[in-house]
Amino acid sequence: MTVKRVAILTAGGIAPCLSSSIGCLIQRYTQMHPEIEILCYRDGYRGLLLGDSIAVTPAIREAAGNLLQHGGSAIGNSRIKLTNVENCVKRGLIQAGQHPLEVAAKQLTKDGVDVLHTIGGDDTNTTAADLARYLKQNKYPLTVVGLPKTIDNDVFPISQTLGAATAAEQTAHFFENVCNEYSASNRMLIIHEVMGRNCGWLTAESARRYTEGLDKLTFVPELGPHRDHKAIHAIYIPELKLDLQAEAKRLSAKMETNRGVNIFMSEGAGLEDIVREMEAAGEEVPRDAFGHVRLDDINPGQWFGKRFADLIGAEKVLVQKSGYFARSARPNTEDLLLIQSCAETAVACALAGESGVVGHDEDHQNTLRAIEFDRIKGGKPFNADVPWFTTLLENIEQPFTIAN
Repeated sequence: MTVKRVAILTAGGIAPCLSSSIGCLIQRYTQMHPEIEILCYRDGYRGLLLGDSIAVTPAIREAAGNLLQHGGSAIGNSRIKLTNVENCVKRGLIQAGQHPLEVAAKQLTKDGVDVLHTIGGDDTNTTAADLARYLKQNKYPLTVVGLPKTIDNDVFPISQTLGAATAAEQTAHFFENVCNEYSASNRMLIIHEVMGRNCGWLTAESARRYTEGLDKLTFVPELGPHRDHKAIHAIYIPELKLDLQAEAKRLSAKMETNRGVNIFMSEGAGLEDIVREMEAAGEEVPRDAFGHVRLDDINPGQWFGKRFADLIGAEKVLVQKSGYFARSARPNTEDLLLIQSCAETAVACALAGESGVVGHDEDHQNTLRAIEFDRIKGGKPFNADVPWFTTLLENIEQPFTIAN
């Protein structure tokens, strides 16, 4: 197919791969086909609906490599679902009586876009699939090639999503500083709340990296700090069952022999119990445009902190969220290599007219390819049976039971 103009947008929450993915795509097109025009829609699907875009000039092309040094998204993000008509009307993105898919299609037609690159998680890319399907039904040819962004690393069937490795590294680094709060108060409970609605990968991987870093430190046993002051004493993820009373008994004993207790927990751990409790109390459960529970409004870490404080005899509870710190980072070397290879494959697929989400396909020997949109799905659980994680739990003497 002949490609004259491509468009790029980023959507959903930010991750340590967005600006760099934009930069890599611009660099690759400039290297391979400098005659192809590029535009970027501001603020994700919001910009597409409003016709708000930025033309990529020669000056931007020349400086595109600088984007690899930055976190966030150079063109902005938003959470828009193109099939949620009511929400789009409410936010002033379309007029009453319009359908967002039709509005978006007309804008792409007006802008003469042949290829749309979407950089986001499963919601972003399934929304892109809805758009591509609508355009095909209406005889408008559009190739949509997505890049898989999410620090949760929970997209079927992709083995590693962009930004996840950096987020794990930064999450571990975050707690390297926070854990020193143990010395500020005796019998302190520190809860490190990590992003991960349905998947515990980020919590588990960051706990692994943090523990590896802890193993490299030397201590002063006659004075302090002792290793156990900074150690992780519990890891809670959605994939594991949590017996609150049994854990309280175990951690209470730890509190007696240590200055405090340190917990790593996914924000989605115990979420069903929290929602059930709110609904039983007649409280409204806040949700976003995609129907997801607004975790920032729920505050799972605070919920756990209140229940554990009395049970283990904590004199002070400190809940710290590393999510915004981790997801805002610039990509590390490991992620940059993945981003660059995915961007190169994305451009090749776009020029061949092959739609899909580019990633290493677990169902095809981890081949890097454009994975069909209908196979893309979020909520992939972390495999809690992997040996390195079971060993991690054994070392902290935490019971191990897979949730149903």
